[in-house]
Amino acid sequence: MINFVIVVDAQRDFMMPDGALYVAGAEALIAPMNDMLASLSPSETAGVLLTFDTHEAEPYARSDEGQQFALHCVRGSKGSATVLDVGAVDPEIPLYTLEKGVFAMWEEADVTIRNARDPGADFVPRDEFFDRLQAQGVEEIVAIGVAADFCVRWAVEGLIERGFRISVPAALTRGIVRQIDAVAAEEWSAAKVAIV
Repeated sequence: MINFVIVVDAQRDFMMPDGALYVAGAEALIAPMNDMLASLSPSETAGVLLTFDTHEAEPYARSDEGQQFALHCVRGSKGSATVLDVGAVDPEIPLYTLEKGVFAMWEEADVTIRNARDPGADFVPRDEFFDRLQAQGVEEIVAIGVAADFCVRWAVEGLIERGFRISVPAALTRGIVRQIDAVAAEEWSAAKVAIV
């Protein structure tokens, strides 16, 4: 079975203790996440998508999220960069990125997905990209990253709405208030989501 991997917001501001919006314990995920990415097989993996929380200081201060959380993941800052070794992903596996300005990667209408291996390639509208995955026969998506009870939660909910089966390795995500097993029990009890 061919699957697809989404790495949600594995950025310095979330993953490191000195980050602007550190998720407690997230730095312990880095090595196992890198191991997981390095273990992916091109024959079984349709691609890897890294999402990036991306903000501009002034609009963020006026946003609903800005009322809840300190400014973080400012475009181009050290804190916005991934902490993962994306070079560990087999070069035969397509690698993509998505920038979002809000918690949910599905909320903004104009979000596009970029081919990280070919910066000159056309950006693909997010919904069209996921329609293409389904047309290619991708049925299962593995989701890892932070935070389990915010951006991972909403990434998974959008995937559920689009008819994918989802697998979330509990050891490769961390929450701020709730961990992924609690999120699954409370939010997705009737959905095709496996916490592994």
